[in-house]
Amino acid sequence: MMWVAGIGAAVCLAYYGVIVCYSGFSTSFAWIWPLASAFLLVLTAGMLYGRHHPKKVPLWLPVSAFTFVGASVVILCAVEILVFLGAASSDVPNLDYVIVLGAKVEEGRISSSLKKRLDKAIEYSQRNPDTILILSGGQGKDEPASEAQMMYEYLRYNGVPERQLVMEDKSGSTAENIMYSKEIIDRLEAEKDREKSRRDPTPPGPYMEAEDKPIQIGVLTSNFHVFRATGIARRCGLEGVCGIGAASDRILFLHLCVRECAAILKDKLMGNM
Repeated sequence: MMWVAGIGAAVCLAYYGVIVCYSGFSTSFAWIWPLASAFLLVLTAGMLYGRHHPKKVPLWLPVSAFTFVGASVVILCAVEILVFLGAASSDVPNLDYVIVLGAKVEEGRISSSLKKRLDKAIEYSQRNPDTILILSGGQGKDEPASEAQMMYEYLRYNGVPERQLVMEDKSGSTAENIMYSKEIIDRLEAEKDREKSRRDPTPPGPYMEAEDKPIQIGVLTSNFHVFRATGIARRCGLEGVCGIGAASDRILFLHLCVRECAAILKDKLMGNM
């Protein structure tokens, strides 16, 4: 066990070095790797000290440490299984609406993560020309324009018809993405109902009204983000919502999954899922 902890500390520190060299110090949540490395080094040193001075270490200390580590590993593994299952979800065709979640935009260009989502949206819209894409993302303090506007311009430049695009540019989080997009969908559906009533007025006399076909909604985001995004969507009242996963960076995929685990636990505690 001591050697496992020591090797784990080295791996965490090495992966942190890869993250920094690949994408810089500004990568969000990257501090978790040196922190994990430091914790494992302390654990290794503690086990080594306990091996040489067994009578000086009270029993509650190793029991507490191994209980904490064991519980953390179980929780991490359970959540990551859900993340991977979400990432492996297959595309559902002919959805009525697809909410395309935004990601950070930089001066003069979109980020690699957002480009992958938009390329997936282009692919989906070409196969399903009747699907409406809700482009969801507001403007951050350090962003030159709203994510929705940048997404719209990219998709229009790449040939997606304007009739398939609707912008939602107020949101600043995944929960707001879903909530504000749902408001837009509800409004569009209400407009459709009013238009249908004007076009096809109810005939006089007894009749049987057929049940409306439930609308089908998808959420398009990075593959590691699908589980959390669809969970939030269901919490917001979008029953039967399905996920559409875009590819994510292979080098950062492990880091993104670990970061997503923390985000899932936070959203669970806050009642967003």
